[in-house]
Amino acid sequence: MYFYEGRGLLLLTLLAALQIATESRGTLPLCRPGFSEDVYVAVVPESAEKGQPLFNVKFVNCGRGGLVRFECSNPFDFRIEADGVVYALRPLTLSTLPTVPLVIIARDKTNQQQWQTQVRLTDLPSRSQGLQEIWFPSRQTDSSSIGQLKRMKRDWVIPPINVPENSRGEFPQDLVRIRSDNDKNRSLRYSVTGPGADQPPTGIFIIHPISGELSVMKPLDREHISNFHLRAHAVDLNGNQVESPIDIVINVIDMNDNRPEFIHQIWNGSVPEGSKPGTFVMTVTSVDKDDPKTANGMLRYKIGSQNPESPTSNMFTINNKTGDIITVAAGLDREKVPQYTLIIQATDMEGNPMYGLSNTATAVIRVTDINDNPPEFTAEMFFGEVPENRVNVIVANLTVTDKDQPNTLAWKAVYKITGGDPTGRFSVPTDPTTNEGLVTVVKPIDYEISRTYMLTVVAVNEVSLARGIHSPRQSTATVSIRVIDVNESPYFDPNPKLIKLEEGMLAESTLTTFTAQDPDRFMQQSIRYTRLSDPANWLRIDANTGRITTIAVLDRESPYVKDNMYSATFLASDNGVPPASGTGTLQISLLDINDNAPHVYPQETEMCKKPEPNGINITALDGDLNPNAGPFAFELANRPSDVRRNWTITRLSGDYAQLNLKIGFLESGIYEIPIIITDSGNLPMSNTSYLRVKVCQCDHNGDCTDQQHIIAAGLGTGAIIAILLCIIILLILVLLFVVWMKRRDKERQAKQLLIDPEDDVRDNILKYDEEGGGEEDQDYDLSQLQQPDTIEPDTIKPVGIRRMDERPLHPEPQYPIRSAAPHPGDIGDFINEGLKAADNDPTAPPYDSLLVFDYEGSGSTAGSLSSLNSSSSGGDQDYDYLNDWGPRFRKLADMYGGSDD
Repeated sequence: MYFYEGRGLLLLTLLAALQIATESRGTLPLCRPGFSEDVYVAVVPESAEKGQPLFNVKFVNCGRGGLVRFECSNPFDFRIEADGVVYALRPLTLSTLPTVPLVIIARDKTNQQQWQTQVRLTDLPSRSQGLQEIWFPSRQTDSSSIGQLKRMKRDWVIPPINVPENSRGEFPQDLVRIRSDNDKNRSLRYSVTGPGADQPPTGIFIIHPISGELSVMKPLDREHISNFHLRAHAVDLNGNQVESPIDIVINVIDMNDNRPEFIHQIWNGSVPEGSKPGTFVMTVTSVDKDDPKTANGMLRYKIGSQNPESPTSNMFTINNKTGDIITVAAGLDREKVPQYTLIIQATDMEGNPMYGLSNTATAVIRVTDINDNPPEFTAEMFFGEVPENRVNVIVANLTVTDKDQPNTLAWKAVYKITGGDPTGRFSVPTDPTTNEGLVTVVKPIDYEISRTYMLTVVAVNEVSLARGIHSPRQSTATVSIRVIDVNESPYFDPNPKLIKLEEGMLAESTLTTFTAQDPDRFMQQSIRYTRLSDPANWLRIDANTGRITTIAVLDRESPYVKDNMYSATFLASDNGVPPASGTGTLQISLLDINDNAPHVYPQETEMCKKPEPNGINITALDGDLNPNAGPFAFELANRPSDVRRNWTITRLSGDYAQLNLKIGFLESGIYEIPIIITDSGNLPMSNTSYLRVKVCQCDHNGDCTDQQHIIAAGLGTGAIIAILLCIIILLILVLLFVVWMKRRDKERQAKQLLIDPEDDVRDNILKYDEEGGGEEDQDYDLSQLQQPDTIEPDTIKPVGIRRMDERPLHPEPQYPIRSAAPHPGDIGDFINEGLKAADNDPTAPPYDSLLVFDYEGSGSTAGSLSSLNSSSSGGDQDYDYLNDWGPRFRKLADMYGGSDD
């Protein structure tokens, strides 16, 4: 589309005169609606196609907006839109264009006020006809010159220059000629500045410096740059500016060179099944890079195809301007068609199929499920069986079908029992995986009461059915359940059973009959009874009749009786297959009789020698209950005689009494006071209780301070005397032992036996030289014959020269210590003790060795030992006594004993 506002200087002169006339009024007028020009000159191509935009007119609406409507004087060939753009309604050529100007009328819808303008149509200018000239405004006022403009108060406003994009003409292509009226007198040079000339993007526009012809060098792209702002300059040969720069605006006219593009190639939407016509589904959107204010960028939508075409081929429609998809037909059924695929086409040029460019996208519409299909049972009758008394067992599985989408609320089934279960013994939960109904027993079932059950079950969904949908007959089913008889346990009634008896009932007495009942009325069975728990072993039950008798005396005071109640448990077993048994408890409430005598409490107490006060409070305890217990009568026994002489008892109440001392002083010790207590039974019982009173020395606080009462606590006077005698005897024995030990030490220091440690005492003979007149004549040092532990350390042989068969010197385990040297007259006993110590010595070597028996003492009556040197004398002696000396003399006993060997 091209606009050509006149030709030559004449049009510019008219525009300038109009502007000068407006400014000469001194003030700017208010906004007046109307066309910007009274006459438009529109340049059109030699041929125009249908729907092609030709030109536009500009209307100043002063804020009226959409209240102004345009009309054209030739509605058969032209159409004008609300934005002032005029389109061809049919193919047009320059020769067929009317010669009269085209009249455009603007009418206000509210007050019917109208404005009009004229449009003269002409073809494109050629180079031969000359270019449009733009003159620099004159700076001088000369009224006599023809064609000169008057002096203006401001610079010219040059109308924009329109250049179509994507032009295929020859380049450079001349656009306009810049002229200054000063070029008549002198030579000038012209130039332009701005984006597209000397600023990026450079090289698009150039100007001939002498002729002032402005040309474009290459095709323009409106989608890249929609307009250019240039400034034209005129200077002399010296570079001096002779004219003020003027602004030149070059608009790039849009051409339909871009197809619509959908934001998404695949659009996803959904619509509930059963939706009414007119239900909104989704919106698709497409964009066009062309000018949206022209037909090149005005898009229209339509549905190209629908798949599947069921139930009709036009289930949906689309708003051709907004892209909103809505339903236009009823019959959406997810169970038949779960999804629709639509091919959406967007076309520019307002949807003109001949001139517009188009593109397509896919809209996938998913039909969402609603509960329009109720669950239906797969059978009218279901069967199951269950043993009686079983709970939480599944009896039958109810299966249903539902055409709605699986695992949704419209598909999940809920089962309800509507009949046949008045006591609520069954429930039907839903299996979340299979959607089956699980008929479950929740309360025990008794075969003897009902053998079969006929349940009526209804299946519904978790959500209600859609409006207008009703449950069919298949949503109800009957469940037949057969009860299986099982052997039930016998039961006691009542359980527990309570009886009341007086204690003291003798053995073999009949108490009651405790029998059980068998709930299996349809089975012929017998019941046997056994005792299960009888803590005191008092009762016996007859195995056949259940009769309970006693086998011991019933005692209420027994520790097995709690709160006067004794409990025993019995077992009843039938002979069914398998056998069943039940337990019953017999509770015996024992009534009290007066069978326990009272006794005093406490049984022991303490008091001071000089008691202040001198009273002791006591009470009476009785295992019986009232009235066989208190009130009690208290009195002192007649014997011993000093009891009533020293003590007196006073009854304080029915259960308490006070024991008082008649005298003011009593020796320390333990006194047992007999007290006779009598209860209040119908046949009163009396008992003599002894109260032990410990009399002691007390401090100022009344506490015992002497140790005697601590020592004598719990002991009598005779026991204390016996303990003292034992202590005295023990002290005497210790003293005698000390005196004897001192005497023994003196004798050991007097004579010691010398033993050479280098001699082997096993096979050697000790030489004592000549005995002389006796032991008393010998002046030998016998200190070495003492025990080895008395030998001086310097006489011990060094370790390096000891014999291998000698005892080691390192510490050895302790063995029994031999007693000290006895009196010479007790030599026999001394030898026996030595033998016993040797026999019990765990450290002795396994061979015969010399045992030191210490010094025998002076004045020994033993004979000479020289007879050991003579072998002839051995046969005359009896060595059988060596057998009694222990294992160390066994070898000698074998050699010299009386055996045949």
